Amino acid sequence: MTNTPSSQLASDQMIVRRYLARAGAPPALSPAEAEDCKSEILSLLRKRNALLVAHYYTDGALQELAEETGGFVGDSLEMARFGHDCDAEMLIVAGVRFMGETAKILSPKKTVLMPTLDATCSLDIACPIEDFAQFCDAHPDREVVVYANTSAAVKARADWVVTSSIALEVAEYLSEQGKQILWAPDKHLGSYVQRTTGADVLLWDAACIVHEEFKSRGLEDMRRLHPNAAILAHPESPQAVLEMSDFVGSTTQIISASQRLPNDAFIVATDRGIFHKLQQASPHKKFIVAPTAGEDATCRSCAHCPWMAMNSLESLRTSLSNPVNAIEVNSEVARDAMKPLTRMLEFAKEQRLTVRGKA
Repeated sequence: MTNTPSSQLASDQMIVRRYLARAGAPPALSPAEAEDCKSEILSLLRKRNALLVAHYYTDGALQELAEETGGFVGDSLEMARFGHDCDAEMLIVAGVRFMGETAKILSPKKTVLMPTLDATCSLDIACPIEDFAQFCDAHPDREVVVYANTSAAVKARADWVVTSSIALEVAEYLSEQGKQILWAPDKHLGSYVQRTTGADVLLWDAACIVHEEFKSRGLEDMRRLHPNAAILAHPESPQAVLEMSDFVGSTTQIISASQRLPNDAFIVATDRGIFHKLQQASPHKKFIVAPTAGEDATCRSCAHCPWMAMNSLESLRTSLSNPVNAIEVNSEVARDAMKPLTRMLEFAKEQRLTVRGKA
């Protein structure tokens, strides 16, 4: 079942286009410039007792730098856990804004910077707190479960926060308690959770602009070209894509599946930023970007978040130099958001999470 305030659907596309007009990958540095930039960043990280936490979808240079300097690369759940547990006085979150907010809420005494504060998320944009609060008020008997890709204010309104790696387990747990779920914002992930667990789920109507574009017809064409390749998909993708996939899971689970499955080639339906880690983990295997558009499109494999692409070595250096781009969260919002976020981390710690996919 899907529902959402009518005012939201009318404005989502316009809002996303406005943000996309501002977004864009910075120009590439020459190898010499990149090395100079990295050297300066290393010095600044040491000086400020800072650690870099990067998402799998960011540029490979940032992922390498995070690992080389004792920081961390992972999905949003792992990033949240690392930021909370580490001893650094300052966290640099290379990702999108909701990740920086989550880090600040969980570590209020730490300074949290981002390479750019303009890096947002289409799911976050498509779930404004004013409309979402009305939606929740209209269904007071439902347990409010929100995806991590939401603002701090939306999290503060929720009973649970989940990531794609624990969404199924949380839904199963709530369903076993006899609870009905109000889910936001990603309708594809929410629908996947509903189909897989059988839980009673009322869906908010929004989708990731990257995963929404994966096409089952394009996958069929790609499978004919690569008949021995397994298809790996993130559950934010449309149902038709998931039904064609050999494995469905979070970014971390996709990486694990690529190492575990016997195939030598994989067609991957998620942000192509993950390819850096996939290739690093399995250098002998071939990874192919799933098609994201039809035959008439100018790009058939544009699977990359424009806001993730805004993170760069240069913007990281600028943020550390001043420092600038600090994340701040209203104290009352942070207090209320801390409850479902802490619940998420405790639930993930208690569960022995099994990798989910189709054999």
